[in-house]
Amino acid sequence: MAGWMAARTCVEPVVAGAQVASAFYDTGLLLVVKHYYNQSNSTAPARVLEDAQQKAVSDFYIIYNLVLGLSPLLTAYGLATLSDAKDRRISLCVPLLGYLGSRLLLLLLILLQWPIEVMYGAAALNGLTGGFTTYWAGIMALGSLGSSERRRALRLIAIELTYGLAGFLGSVASGHIFVQAHINYQQGTVLVSCSLALYALCFLYSLLVLKVPLPEGTCPASTADSKPQDIAQPASQPEEDGRIAVNSGSCEDEGRSHHTPSKLIIAMLFSGAILYDLAVAGAINVLPLFLLKKPLSWGPVEIGYGNAAGYIIFITSFLGVFVFSKYLRDTTMIIIGILSFSAGSLILAFVRWTFLFYIARSVMLFALIPLPTIRSVLSKHVQGSSYGKMFVLLQLALVITGVATSTAYHKIYQRTLDWFGGFCFILSCVISCLSIIPISIVAYKQRSRSGSFEILAE
Repeated sequence: MAGWMAARTCVEPVVAGAQVASAFYDTGLLLVVKHYYNQSNSTAPARVLEDAQQKAVSDFYIIYNLVLGLSPLLTAYGLATLSDAKDRRISLCVPLLGYLGSRLLLLLLILLQWPIEVMYGAAALNGLTGGFTTYWAGIMALGSLGSSERRRALRLIAIELTYGLAGFLGSVASGHIFVQAHINYQQGTVLVSCSLALYALCFLYSLLVLKVPLPEGTCPASTADSKPQDIAQPASQPEEDGRIAVNSGSCEDEGRSHHTPSKLIIAMLFSGAILYDLAVAGAINVLPLFLLKKPLSWGPVEIGYGNAAGYIIFITSFLGVFVFSKYLRDTTMIIIGILSFSAGSLILAFVRWTFLFYIARSVMLFALIPLPTIRSVLSKHVQGSSYGKMFVLLQLALVITGVATSTAYHKIYQRTLDWFGGFCFILSCVISCLSIIPISIVAYKQRSRSGSFEILAE
């Protein structure tokens, strides 16, 4: 019985199902948008058609990403506060409902041949229900609850690994489903329908099955206002150094991790995360357009495989944290991840052949390490009851950065398309390297502070 209750605290089924659904949707949306603008300019010469299509798709994603990124600003913090106070599943269930609604609009667009601008409304619906901002902050909060400080970075990267493996499978499958299904059906119908079904299953799991664990080191008395049926108490697990982890319901270590937060350290962690996310988001935003144009000119299957290659990073980053966390500080792991992405982005700028793209991706093998590790360090500076608000504030900062980055990078890409299409990747390399500065300040401050709680492997 205890094992079943502990299993019900796992967020991995939600992460896996939602990410496969997202991979289906992303591939479907990109190819539906491409097809839409192909038809709009079907009489133009081939070279003019490709350039016009690139700019039209780019303009669409500028507006789409702006709406998708800005709309959560109205609701995300309120949902996170409500989730912290009432039930942490709110931060999962509400966004999942929004995902369902927005994906349904894409299906209706395909079936009823609505104008592509309908997807701006879908993005607004997604964002106003919290979107990825609230959803991922909720996942990180649930992942942090009940995990020890020593193992938290590994716990969060394990969730990211689940996210990545699911994205890998979804991306590989999505291109094949699109190609096979659109022969007899309108383009993207089956792909989007599969996405809808998976989001529905994730919503039902979050609502009916998922239970919320007690924070590590919390007394049962301190959760008197919580509903007993909504809280599962994880079993004790042995730590690597031979000590037994305190059960979530134990009071022995209550207050052990309630350190006085350092505003400078928190500010530097936020700065490092924002700069790094700016670099990564910028590269990711223009990458699909880069793959569609010459000299690569990828189709649905190649795009699916290319996206899948990106998800391999989740596996290598997990293995990196698994090994590095035994010997290195959190800040050192973050810097390794930043350098990995920077080198891969620089290579990506000069990709002219498919094999070189995969070399660039392989160099980025630790690129996922920085953000979950930054979240892990942040969680050690705040109480468990504030995880939701802290993570959603970070996520909001990242979203605002992503919105500005999306617009700026698409414009830069349009301006540099004719003379050097890889310029945006060089820009990402430079910005990524700059994010090392605030992380280095954090490393110095933590090393100099007496009683630093950052754990070194012994």
